[in-house]
Amino acid sequence: MRVVFMGTPEFAVPSLRRIAAMTPRFETVLVVTGCDKPRRSKNSPPEPTPVKQAALELGLPVLEADDVRSHDFAVRIAAARPDVIVVAAFRILPPEVFELSALGTFNLHGSLLPAYRGAAPVNWSIINGDAETGVTTFFLQKSVDTGNIITMDRTSIGRDENAFELLNRLSEIGAGTVERTLKMIADGAVTPQKQDERLATKAPKLTRENTRIDWNQPVQRLHDFIRGLALKPTAWTTFGEKSLKIYKAKPCAIEAAPDEPGTLRIADGRLLVAGTDGWLELLSVQAEGKKAMDGESFARGLRAGEERLRFL
Repeated sequence: MRVVFMGTPEFAVPSLRRIAAMTPRFETVLVVTGCDKPRRSKNSPPEPTPVKQAALELGLPVLEADDVRSHDFAVRIAAARPDVIVVAAFRILPPEVFELSALGTFNLHGSLLPAYRGAAPVNWSIINGDAETGVTTFFLQKSVDTGNIITMDRTSIGRDENAFELLNRLSEIGAGTVERTLKMIADGAVTPQKQDERLATKAPKLTRENTRIDWNQPVQRLHDFIRGLALKPTAWTTFGEKSLKIYKAKPCAIEAAPDEPGTLRIADGRLLVAGTDGWLELLSVQAEGKKAMDGESFARGLRAGEERLRFL
């Protein structure tokens, strides 16, 4: 079977490596990914995507593309004569492209569909305090993340696991799901299951607005919000007139009653902030214009009186 693989970030790399190891039954005839661009900063030199780096290491042909709706892109995909197109964390494909595969185009999605359709399923599952998540493969159709399900794998979410850690785990789990999906398609063993629209939820794109911390919440909700956005794009708040990123925190049991939500307190050198029902210890933060530091170092740098300020 001739396979075209489409993906960009690290999440897609384990799946690409797994497919490449499935020769000779499956031949990866083309790897499609985003174009080289600055990735560390706006002024840094252009760098290849993680998928491109892996493809070159594996000796696979690579097509860089940013415009998947162009006629030329469809022509290039058609020339590869794919039996199956596998998509993992890539762009939204038009029907003119995903209908080019003889046996279908499927996507690896980081949730148990129909839950968390959208751009950030892993983040929102943690933010919402879910105990379980997983990955799903489904056939593409015109509406995003609504296609018929092929198969899925489940996993529990650790109480302190952050989005970066969970995404890495799901990428490895997903590689096995992709392998099983390809074998099911090749064997004619797929029984597609329609998604139950009544259970559909959304996982919208993360923005500056929806990643800001609202301190007027219980401590556990604050903990889930912070770990659900770590390490990128990162939960943030305002300290004084500048922003403060918070990478890691944990609920903290102390005898003192909580102050007004968002109020800072230093206890035994630890940096604490009040929620509506208790205290949260800040373990890793980064002030605007400075390097990341642990909470105790940040606490030592506070001037007199600042420890009673509120995050806004």
